[in-house]
Amino acid sequence: MTAFMLIIVSGALLVGLLWAEHVGGYSHILLFKAPLSCLFVLTALLQSHPVARYYRLVLAGLVLGLVGDVCLALPGDTAFRAGLAAFLAGHVLYVLAMASLTRRTDWVHAINLVILAVSGYVFWWLLPHLGQNLVPVALYIVVISVMVSGAWAVFRNPETRRATGWVILLGATFFYLSDIFVARDRFISDEFLNRLLGLPLYYYGQFLLAFSVGLVRQGPNRSS
Repeated sequence: MTAFMLIIVSGALLVGLLWAEHVGGYSHILLFKAPLSCLFVLTALLQSHPVARYYRLVLAGLVLGLVGDVCLALPGDTAFRAGLAAFLAGHVLYVLAMASLTRRTDWVHAINLVILAVSGYVFWWLLPHLGQNLVPVALYIVVISVMVSGAWAVFRNPETRRATGWVILLGATFFYLSDIFVARDRFISDEFLNRLLGLPLYYYGQFLLAFSVGLVRQGPNRSS
């Protein structure tokens, strides 16, 4: 029942956020964005957390996501860079969380070449528009790419339950895709379509990662 209510309230806030993004106005956006982002932190807090290290790292990453969301809702380059730094730190924590569920061999896979190719193309696409943001954006792309690789590593670990693997993999992938729309909006073309597509992907990703803290288990459970 709690999870159902969180989904209903979050869905309503997301609709409100998309409306606010469409009509414009930082106060309108924050009115919906701040509580919606608080909800994915609350979601993690309300889950059971059988693997304490994973829980603590993901929770800290979610809190940094909340900070990043508030910063990105504010005008100016300073707020944008602060938000970028918060998300960067959050992704590092997600990488550490995923690494705690994997073996070294799980990270060695051809999918990493695909991730590298996609991220390389995104960086090349953004490069002419980055200016003084070149270094932080390049670092961000590297770290979020490693996060997606980490999600694949979790998914490939034979000790990961199938449902858990899918939740973590989809959460990381949705987050990655949402950031492409953020980058397009910031550096290529400022238009509502970026938020219309990117915001649902972002929140789906964060909520999936929040729910994952209650799904991870120690020991061989792949078939569960």
